[in-house]
Amino acid sequence: MWILSLLPFLFQAVAIAFDEVYFHWKRGLPRWERIGHPLDTLSVLLSLSFVLFVPFSMKTLTFYILLAAFSCALVTKDEFVHKEHCSGAENWLHAVLFILHPITLTSAGLIWPVIQEIEVSPWLASWLTEKESLRRFLHLQFAMMTLFMFYQIVFWNFLWKEKPEQR
Repeated sequence: MWILSLLPFLFQAVAIAFDEVYFHWKRGLPRWERIGHPLDTLSVLLSLSFVLFVPFSMKTLTFYILLAAFSCALVTKDEFVHKEHCSGAENWLHAVLFILHPITLTSAGLIWPVIQEIEVSPWLASWLTEKESLRRFLHLQFAMMTLFMFYQIVFWNFLWKEKPEQR
């Protein structure tokens, strides 16, 4: 059952990859998206780094919830202008990503005390049994997201050549 806790991460990664490779490469990104998308990724990385590197407590859990809520709000910032730049299919994919975002961060929050070997409720302990596999997966996720953020910064701001109509 522990593998189910990883599915939101995998679904989100596939959806983001499709959004990036199909929609973004097709239409290009205006400057506000070239700046905003790495900030979105950074907000997720901050939340995930909290799970990986900060000791779990009720106080730190409260701060994590605030970080996760901020990240969930931040990723929606572009939707007011996306309607002018994106197709209906891309907007639908964004809606899917908005659903997956809090589910993924909630999953990370549930995994957090387990990988730190904090006593959790029996149902959670029986569900998230592979502590080391969960820890390795979250570290891999963190590394992949960090690489993706650097790709977003370098590719879209230094390598990609903007079309005049996208300024």
